[in-house]
Amino acid sequence: MKIEKKQKMQKLQKAQKIGRNVRPYAYIFPILAILFVFVGVSLIIGIRYSFTKYNLIGVPEWGGLYNYKKMLGDTKLHQAVKTTVILIVFVVPAQIVLSTCFATLIAKRRNTILGKLAKAAIFIPVLSSSAVVGTVWKAILNGNNQLVQKFFHLFGIEPNMLLGSSTTALITVACIVVWKSMGYYMILMLSSVLSISDHYYEAAKMDGANGFYLFTKITLPMLKPAIILNFFLAVASGMQIFDLVYTMTGGGPSMSTTTLVMYLYDLTFKSGKAGYAMAISNVFFLVVVGVMLLQRGLMKKETSEL
Repeated sequence: MKIEKKQKMQKLQKAQKIGRNVRPYAYIFPILAILFVFVGVSLIIGIRYSFTKYNLIGVPEWGGLYNYKKMLGDTKLHQAVKTTVILIVFVVPAQIVLSTCFATLIAKRRNTILGKLAKAAIFIPVLSSSAVVGTVWKAILNGNNQLVQKFFHLFGIEPNMLLGSSTTALITVACIVVWKSMGYYMILMLSSVLSISDHYYEAAKMDGANGFYLFTKITLPMLKPAIILNFFLAVASGMQIFDLVYTMTGGGPSMSTTTLVMYLYDLTFKSGKAGYAMAISNVFFLVVVGVMLLQRGLMKKETSEL
């Protein structure tokens, strides 16, 4: 009788252990199913169609490696990649530097009304839709607002030409991208700044350290993991810029603001070259994965050093 009772208890404990191990996976199963259907299946379909000549309407025709070979001689693709790289080179450092500076300043005044207003004002653009932001800025720069025109005329700039000239369109878009997304990185940086213990600053102040020394010798080194994280997040985001540029310039003038994602959109829905677009997307996907793996490796290294 005791043996049977003991066996029942062991079975019950075993079942409870299995339940505890399975329960977490049951919670995440719905989102995993959604990811598999909308991401995994889409990826498989994209890989399959990348080897075909497909226009979203007709029957796909097998083309082998034709689409992948075509990338080497596609000057428009090269221009789109170049534009994307230039955008990233300008946007990412600006976002990192500005977000770090603003986070440091706001952290010092976090309990004041000015600090709270500044944090809210910087973060509000992040909450706005990129398409709406692009449309509004296009209306501001291309409109006939006398106040806007007088402001830019003070610097000898014609606002109507900022988006209408191939020499200034990209830099204008880049500035608006920085303004739109800087608040997101500022919040991430602010959380890291606030996590730094005050003991470091108090000890340095007792030794006569000034504000510049505190920032360069304590704040920046302690923010290194956060800076690395923000850097790779900004790079990944910059590689996927589409809606803001699309609503502001449509990729023009003369493809000067056509990013890689916008070029893929044009290939798929305007040129009827979905198979070729999927081939480019697959290569682009591998690049993004590589960037994320590099970021993960650097983050692990910095965490272990700290």
